[in-house]
Amino acid sequence: MNKNLLFFIALIFSTNAFSQHVVHNPGSNHGNKFEQLGTIISSPNMYRSASGAPGPAYWQQRADYEINAELDEKNLRLNGSETITYYNNSPDPLSYLWVQLDENQHKASSDNKLTERSKITDQMNNKALADIINAENNLGVKILKVTDDKGAALPYTVNNTMMRIDLPQVLQPKQQYKLKITWNYNIANRIADGGRGGYEYFPEDDNYLFTMTQWFPRMAVYSDFQGWQNKQFEGRGEFALVFGNYKVNMTVPADHVVGGTGECQNYAQILNATSLQRWNAAQTAEAPIEIVNLAEIKSGLSKKSAAKKTWIYKAENVRDFAWVSSRRLVWDAMATHINGKKIMSMSYYGPEAYPLYNKYSTKIVDHTLKEYSKHTIPYPYPVAISVEAANGMEYPMICFNYGRAQKDGTYTDAIKYGMMSVIIHEVGHNFFPMIVNSDERQWSWMDEGLNTFCQYLTEQTWEKNYPSQRGPAHKIVDYMKMPKDQLEPIMTNSENIINFGPNAYAKPATALNILRETVMGRELFDYAFKEYAKRWAFKHPTPADLFRTMEDASAVDLDWFWRGWFFETDPVDIALNDLRFRQTVNKKNFYELDFTNVGGLVMPIIIEWTFKDGSKEVERIPAYIWRKDENKVTKAFAKDKEVASVQLDPYRETADIDESNNSWPRKAQQSRIDQFKQQSGQR
Repeated sequence: MNKNLLFFIALIFSTNAFSQHVVHNPGSNHGNKFEQLGTIISSPNMYRSASGAPGPAYWQQRADYEINAELDEKNLRLNGSETITYYNNSPDPLSYLWVQLDENQHKASSDNKLTERSKITDQMNNKALADIINAENNLGVKILKVTDDKGAALPYTVNNTMMRIDLPQVLQPKQQYKLKITWNYNIANRIADGGRGGYEYFPEDDNYLFTMTQWFPRMAVYSDFQGWQNKQFEGRGEFALVFGNYKVNMTVPADHVVGGTGECQNYAQILNATSLQRWNAAQTAEAPIEIVNLAEIKSGLSKKSAAKKTWIYKAENVRDFAWVSSRRLVWDAMATHINGKKIMSMSYYGPEAYPLYNKYSTKIVDHTLKEYSKHTIPYPYPVAISVEAANGMEYPMICFNYGRAQKDGTYTDAIKYGMMSVIIHEVGHNFFPMIVNSDERQWSWMDEGLNTFCQYLTEQTWEKNYPSQRGPAHKIVDYMKMPKDQLEPIMTNSENIINFGPNAYAKPATALNILRETVMGRELFDYAFKEYAKRWAFKHPTPADLFRTMEDASAVDLDWFWRGWFFETDPVDIALNDLRFRQTVNKKNFYELDFTNVGGLVMPIIIEWTFKDGSKEVERIPAYIWRKDENKVTKAFAKDKEVASVQLDPYRETADIDESNNSWPRKAQQSRIDQFKQQSGQR
C-alpha cells in the first residue's frame, strides 16, 4: 500500500470513531469513565498534532470572489454573476469542485421539503395545505451559465443543494482555477417560507426588508479530515465554508440603505452630504450617531425611487458574505477600540424596532466585541453590524436579530432581555465560527455551544444579575432529567438531534461553564480556551483539536469530562447515602461519608459542612475520587467541630438532577403546592 492509501484508511476509521461509544472494561465498576479518549477520537497526524495545534503539514483551501448582484424589488428576484478563484492548497489532485446552492432548500422538490413531518388539522392555512400538496413554488437557484475564465462552458450536475462542476483537466496541488457562474432566483418570503434569509413585507407602508443570505453559489470545504464536505443542507446543520477575499457590487433601488460584510468602498458617491458628514463624525464617536435617522426614512417610505445605485463592498479573509437592503432602515454607528484598533460598531433597524435598537443595539455590539476579545483573540475585522430582522442568524461582520416594540413603543423586560441576548449571541458568532471556523454542518455545538458559553460571560458583565437563560448549571437540569430516548450525546450530527436547543447550545455551554468554575478553575480554563482560539483562528478545527488543546495548555486530564458530557447522556446525580460519626481523637471529630453515583456521570464532590456552632465550611473533592469505583465511594474526614448537617453541591454548580438525596440528615420534601407557593412568593 502507498502512503496516501494508508492515510485514507486511517482517516475513515478515525472519522467513524467520533460516533462510537467504546466501553473499555465492560461489566466492571472501574476503568470506563476515566478511560482515555484515544479510542473514540481521531488519531493525531501531520495535519493535526497530538497537542491540539495545527500540524506541520496543515493546509486549507481558499476561494476569492468577485460578485455582481442586482436586487429586483418589483419582481422579488436576485440576479447575480460571480468569478471564483479557487486555490488548491491540498496535497490532492481534484477532478471536480463542489459548490453549495443552499437556496435550493426552498424548492418544493427539495429533500428538506419532502422529509418534513406533517399532520392534517382543522386549522390548516393555505400555506400548510400547499406544503402537503407539494405544489411548485418557483423557488430555488436557476443556474444560467457555468464557464471557465475564458468563457468556455463547464459541465455541471446539480444534486439538491450541491452542484458538482467537472473540470476540463485535473487541478493539481498548489494550482488555482477561475470559474464564472451566472444565476438568479426568486427571493423567498422569509416569514412564510422560513429559512435564514429572504424578504419581509410590511403592508402598513408597502415596503420590503431584504436579508440576503446564502444568496450566491459558494464553494464547499475540502479538508484533511473528511475530503469534500458536501452533506446536503437540510435546514438545521448550518454551514462549512472556505476563507477568501470578496469584492461585491450590489445594485439596488436608489433610496435603499445597504449594510453588508466588510467595508463599503463608495460612501462618498452614494450617501448624501448630510449622511456622509454624520458617517465621518461617527469615526470618533463614543456613542452611536444616526447616519440615517427615523424622520428621514419615514418621509421616504411612500416615495419609491425608480433609479438604481450600486454599493461596492470589500471584505478580506472572510468565510461568507451577507447583506441587508431596504428603504425603511435607520442606520447608526460608533467607534469601538480594541488593542488600539478601531472597529465600526453599527446597527440597522426599522421603525418598529427603533425604541429598543436605538437605545441598546450598537452599545451591545461594542460591549460584545470587547468581552469576546478578552476570552478569545482581539476582534480582527474592521466592522461589526447588528440588523433587526425578526430572526437570529450570523455572518461575518453582520448578523440578523429580533426585538420589536409594541405599536405604542413600549416593551416588556422579556422582549428587552431577549433582544440583548440575541444580539450578544449573534455578534459573538463572529468569533465562533466566523473566525474559529468549525464545521457547523457536522458539529453544531462547536460554534453554538462555545458561543453560548461566551454569551453567558458577556451577559454577566453587561448587567449585574442579568437573567441569563443558558450557562448556569441548574438551567440544564430539566433537559438532563429527560427520558433516555429523548437524549443524544452532544457529539451527535446536527440533523439527528431531537432537542436542538438544549443539545447544541445549552448543554455544551453549561459543560464549559462547569469546566471553568468547578473543574479547572478560571485561570487554567481561560488560558487554555484562549489558546484554542489563537491556534485555530482562520482555520478549520475539529472536536479533537479543542479537547486536546484544553488539556495541553492546562495539564489537566479532562478525558473523563469530555467522555461524560459530550459522548454520553448520563446525568449528574451524586447521592449522600450516610454519615457516620466514628470517634474523637485529639479533639478531632472523625466522620465517614458514603456517596453513590446514581446518575452515572462522574463529577467532583462538593461538600458544605454546617457545624453545631452555626459556622460552615465548603470542601471540594476532584472527580478522580471515582476512579477505583465509579458507582460508590466512602471517604473519612476529620473536623475540629461537631457536624450538624452536610449538603452536597450547595451552590448548584454541577447540574445535579436530584437535590433530594444531597443532604444529611435528609430534608423533608415539599409538596408541589408548597413549592408553587414558595416560588410565587405566597405565605
